Amino acid sequence: MKSAQKQTDFLRDSRKERGFTLVEVMVSMVILTVGLLSLLGVFGLTMAATQTSQQDSIAKQLAQDAIESIYTARDTANLQWAQIENAGATGGIFVAGLQPINQAGPDAVIGTADDSGAPPQIFTLPGPDGIVGTSDDITLPLTNFKRSIAIADVLAGGSPVSNLRTITVTVQYTTPKLAVPKQFILSGYISQYR
Repeated sequence: MKSAQKQTDFLRDSRKERGFTLVEVMVSMVILTVGLLSLLGVFGLTMAATQTSQQDSIAKQLAQDAIESIYTARDTANLQWAQIENAGATGGIFVAGLQPINQAGPDAVIGTADDSGAPPQIFTLPGPDGIVGTSDDITLPLTNFKRSIAIADVLAGGSPVSNLRTITVTVQYTTPKLAVPKQFILSGYISQYR
């Protein structure tokens, strides 16, 4: 009788420790799949952001170059104060609207009317050796970039300040992955005096 009782107790105990049911396994697999798919989506977004970071960096550099070119031209008296305006204003030489990125023309100032005949600007990156100016450098044509330089008077009390202007440089560019163009905007002030 004791052995029959032991066998019954063993069967009763083994039923309590059965493990997972098929439904529980399927639910946990669904939860795991949803988690992995969301991680895959984040990974894709990260890859897209990494691939456009080079264009973002180039756009920033092009905007900084334009503003520094204007400051340098003012500081070296290459430009008179009246010329630091958009074309159409009295004496202004900077072309309004988005323009292709060309090398500076004869006046050596970026974004002026004489740049239209200049060759397109090429961006040079260091090659595998990490040094710019060697034979393994990588050159990128800037055909997918356009730049706009907007110069406006600063207003104080509704009247323009005669010796202070704002410069807004907008660089618009496209990337193979994005259908919508991206923009980088850099603004600053320039005064008549150094």
